[in-house]
Amino acid sequence: MKAVIQRVKKADVVVDGKTVGAIGSGYLILLGVVEGDTEKEAEVLAAKTAKLRVFEDENEKMNLSLIDIDGEALVVSQFTLCADCKKGNRPSFTPSAAPDVADALYQKYSALLLENGIRKVENGVFGADMLVSLVNDGPVTIILDTDIWRK
Repeated sequence: MKAVIQRVKKADVVVDGKTVGAIGSGYLILLGVVEGDTEKEAEVLAAKTAKLRVFEDENEKMNLSLIDIDGEALVVSQFTLCADCKKGNRPSFTPSAAPDVADALYQKYSALLLENGIRKVENGVFGADMLVSLVNDGPVTIILDTDIWRK
């Protein structure tokens, strides 16, 4: 699994002109599910996401987690994170998990964020054409890939 985590003041996602998810201060998380990913990767990634310390404490040091600030998360599925760009100029998306598997793990990851102490988790619509808006805070952007914990 791959996650692009952006610290935000607010974020929302719109599908067919309707807001389907919106948060205040917290994380906008773009999530890609790779072929071979399992619930284990979702568990590891959700725990790491919840505990990642990128919010400033009273000394202006990035020392607080999403849990510590009582922040919110907006999770948006994004299979393009799994793109293979080694050959040519047109990305291949064959490394992405099959849609049914990817959707199940996307939903599992979101549920696990709640289980890990995030009080509010909103989602986009899996497979939909979405308009995502955000107000970056920092900006702070962290990329997590569960591949690093497999080795």
